[in-house]
Amino acid sequence: QVQLVESGGGLVQAGGSLRLSCVSSRSIFAINVIGWYRQAPGKQLEMVAIFSGDSTNYAEALRDRFTISKDISKSTVFLQMNRLKPEDTAVYYCHAKVQWTDFWGQGTQVTVSS
Repeated sequence: QVQLVESGGGLVQAGGSLRLSCVSSRSIFAINVIGWYRQAPGKQLEMVAIFSGDSTNYAEALRDRFTISKDISKSTVFLQMNRLKPEDTAVYYCHAKVQWTDFWGQGTQVTVSS
């Protein structure tokens, strides 16, 4: 079992920045796939950025503004979001896959005002 707790969401003006954090109850050193998804109102869940093995994958449209990073000593994964746009408004979820089981955080709301 893995608990994921996100934080860092909030209300920000367009052009601003936020950094999301996801703390894992299990060492992320032992987690092969971990990262961020988001779901905007009325839209499907989409991948934002993930670590998968030795690879880092981004949604192509976001890679120039969003950066995923991790601090293994703190079992924490971060998502730095810059130059935010109103269309980035969504609930952002931390996700981890351990063996064949998916784990999700409760989500953190990001709202970008124009």
